[in-house]
Amino acid sequence: MTQENHPSGGSDKVDPELAAPLAGIRVADFSRVLAGPYASMMLADLGADVIKIESPTGDDTRSWTPPVDASGRGTYFESVNRNKRSIVCDLRQPEGAAEARRLALGADVVIENFRPGTMERFGLGFDELTAENPSLVYCSVTGFGAGDGAHLPGYDLLVQAVGGLMSVTGDPDAEPTKVGVALVDVLTGQNAVVGIQAALRVRDRTGLGQRVEVNLLSTLLSSLVNQASAALNTGVSPQRMGNAHPSISPYETFTAQDGPFVIAVGNDGQFARLAEILGLSELAADPRFARNEYRVANRGQLRTILDERLTADVVAHWVEAMTASGIPAGPVNDVGQAIEFATSLGLASVTEMTGSGRTSRQISNPITLSRTPAQYRLVPPDIGQHQGADWLPTEGTQ
Repeated sequence: MTQENHPSGGSDKVDPELAAPLAGIRVADFSRVLAGPYASMMLADLGADVIKIESPTGDDTRSWTPPVDASGRGTYFESVNRNKRSIVCDLRQPEGAAEARRLALGADVVIENFRPGTMERFGLGFDELTAENPSLVYCSVTGFGAGDGAHLPGYDLLVQAVGGLMSVTGDPDAEPTKVGVALVDVLTGQNAVVGIQAALRVRDRTGLGQRVEVNLLSTLLSSLVNQASAALNTGVSPQRMGNAHPSISPYETFTAQDGPFVIAVGNDGQFARLAEILGLSELAADPRFARNEYRVANRGQLRTILDERLTADVVAHWVEAMTASGIPAGPVNDVGQAIEFATSLGLASVTEMTGSGRTSRQISNPITLSRTPAQYRLVPPDIGQHQGADWLPTEGTQ
C-alpha cells in the first residue's frame, strides 16, 4: 500500500508503536449500499477488524455501474468498502444463518441496515444475540425508524423529498432538487460511527453493550440545522433560494466574464472590503446595504449592482483580489478540480492502495489523528474473497 499524501496530514508525531484507536475491535457488518458500509469503513480505517457479510449476490452496489475503475470494478462499491474482508452467508439457508450467527456472536459490534424485523427472522436480532453476548454493541440503520415508519423503504432520494431537504434546494423557479450525492446516507453513517464509539466507551466502563439506532429521516432533520430551527420557531417553512442564503448577503454564486464563482460575505467588514475592491466603496455607507440585515432585505437591488460590476473581469481576477483581502471567494470547481485543489493545499486527500494484484485510488479518511492516523490495509474485497478465513490478523496480506 502506498499513499500519495502523509496519512496524518503531514504530522511528525505519528507513533508507529501505538495501536490503532480501534485495534482489537471486531465488526460483523451485515449492511449494504451506503450508510452502513460508510460507517463500517470509517471504523475499519481506525483499526477495527471488519468482516463484510454478503448474500450470494453481494452488496447491491457491486452491480451499480457505470462508472468502473481501471480494473473494471464499480467505483460506487469501491468508495465505501476498503479495509474489509468479504464472507458470503446465505441467510435463507440454515448453514448460512448459523455461520452468520457465529460471526455476530464473536464480534464486538454488529451493523445492519435491513428493514426492521429482518434480522430477527434469521435469529440475528439484538435481543437474541445479546442474551448470549451481553457486551455486544448492535447498530441498526433504518430509513424511518423501527416504529410506524418501519415499512417505508430507506432510500436517500425519498428521504431528501419527505424530509424537507429538496424543498430548500434548487432554484425558486425550478423544481425541487436533490443534493448531488446521497448526503443523508453519508451523514447517517457518520452518526452511526459516533453512536457505536459512544457505546463502546460505555462498555469499557460497564462491560455491557447496547443497541444503537440511527435513521435517515432523523439524521436529515438534525442536519437541516438553521432551516429546521426557522420552521420550528417561526411557523414558516423556508423556501428554495437557489444558491443564496436566507440570513446572509451577498452569499451566493455570481457570474464573471468567463463563468460562475462564489462570494461568501459573512460580516459588514468583509462587505466594506468587497465594495472597495469593486470600486463601489459608497455601498458600504448606503443605508440599504450598510448592515447585513439591510443587505438581506434589499438583496435584489444589491445583486443587480454586483452583477453589473463583476462581468467586467474574469473569475481568476476576482478570486485572487478577494482572497487577498480576506473575502471568502472561489471558483465553482468540478469534482476532479476539487480533489486537485485539496491536494494543492497539502491535504491528505488521496490514498493509493495496492493489493490482490490491483490498485485502488481512494479519497482518504477525513479525520486526522496526530499519533494514530487512519490506516489503509486492504483494497475493497471481491465477493467472498475471504471465505473460510475466519478472523484473520488485520495486519496480514489479503
